[in-house]
Amino acid sequence: MGEMTYIRAIRQALIEEMDKDEKVFMLGENIRGCAFEHTSGLVDQFGLDRVLDTPLSETAIAGAGIGSAIMGYRPVVDFMFADFMYVASDEILLKSAQWRFIQGGKVNVPVVFLAAAGGYQMNCNEHSRIQTSLFLHHPGIKVVVPATPYDAKGLLKTAIRDDNPVVFLWHKMLMSESGEVPEAEYSIPLGEADIKREGTDITVVANSYMTQLALQAAEELDGKIGVEVVDLRSLEPLDMDTVLQSLEKTERLVVVDEDTERCGFAGELAAQVIDKGFDLLDAPIKRVCARNYPIPGGYMEEHVLPNTKMIQAAIEEVMA
Repeated sequence: MGEMTYIRAIRQALIEEMDKDEKVFMLGENIRGCAFEHTSGLVDQFGLDRVLDTPLSETAIAGAGIGSAIMGYRPVVDFMFADFMYVASDEILLKSAQWRFIQGGKVNVPVVFLAAAGGYQMNCNEHSRIQTSLFLHHPGIKVVVPATPYDAKGLLKTAIRDDNPVVFLWHKMLMSESGEVPEAEYSIPLGEADIKREGTDITVVANSYMTQLALQAAEELDGKIGVEVVDLRSLEPLDMDTVLQSLEKTERLVVVDEDTERCGFAGELAAQVIDKGFDLLDAPIKRVCARNYPIPGGYMEEHVLPNTKMIQAAIEEVMA
């Protein structure tokens, strides 16, 4: 067991899967130039045929990846920023997500759409979104949002091996976060949440960078309120069993999500809790999400995105 940063864990997962299976390859914008560290050295190790720089056409990149997947390869399509995936929404949402259904289950589409997501770096609206709800509205596509180096590596390996399209969103604010990552082979099943902190008074369900903010809020309240933090790790498939098991103990729930509150994932999770576990609740559910505005540039970003104080206030309100 050694220490590794989040972005290095992603890189290591790519290396191991490309080394294991020659049908795994990468394509995307500036991946040879390495806009982020996760593609550093890959072209030297695997060659130009398996690490492909593409023109700046997200639709073409996604289409090439989907076509390759249908033909038996396992492409990792790197969009650099998740915001750029809007341009390729037809290919991702109408082609990759639906093709297996259209073909009666006879065709697999094992493609991973990889991108840096999220705000908190004052990069303005077109480089700061984590639009998970957009993908969750479309059946047939899986959505992965890791919060730690260990999870990032294990989940990416599983995503690459999956026979279905997977949107894998890694958060820019977590790039330099370090954590223990086993040297031995491992993978993490999609659809298994992880309890990052145990508590008895209230459950906070989060994902991606929001998990770290939730843990910070829980630490601030330590000694006053016992906060259990459930990190979902993937939003589709969704592990409702772990959420409900936690609520059997705490009876109170706060859902934290960086996407917008209106029509966002947090509302869906709250609705499922009400449908499946209403009798477990001893207080109303509270959501902490981005406000329903475009993400502004500079310091104004902090007035739109969730923060630790907002999570702490929500916890205290539910406990009141």
